[in-house]
Amino acid sequence: MPLKVIVDEDLPRRAVQLLREHGYDAASVVELGMSGWKDPQVWIAAQTGERFLVTADKGFGDIRVYPPSTHRGILLLRPDEDGIRPVIELLQKVLASYNLEELAGAITVANPRGIRLRRE
Repeated sequence: MPLKVIVDEDLPRRAVQLLREHGYDAASVVELGMSGWKDPQVWIAAQTGERFLVTADKGFGDIRVYPPSTHRGILLLRPDEDGIRPVIELLQKVLASYNLEELAGAITVANPRGIRLRRE
């Protein structure tokens, strides 16, 4: 069964398509009817649905609030510039280097200079 992934609404639709192309059961917050939901609500939905979260919201990188190994996993995309292209390029970089199952339970922060995994 493919890993279930929820894509935050701050990311482009292309991110969902790219994840699906890599075999993940990906759905956007928008597709799931959660547009405009606050972070705590999105988080609860992700946990209830046992979904790995892909986001650009740096608040989800706080290990005090989202301790590693207490959730399915978070991928935080932090491009240096705004726009769809930098986000998609970062996501492609992560997908070329990792299977998201390998990142389960971790907070993974990706920026143009590298990928950092934060585990317990």
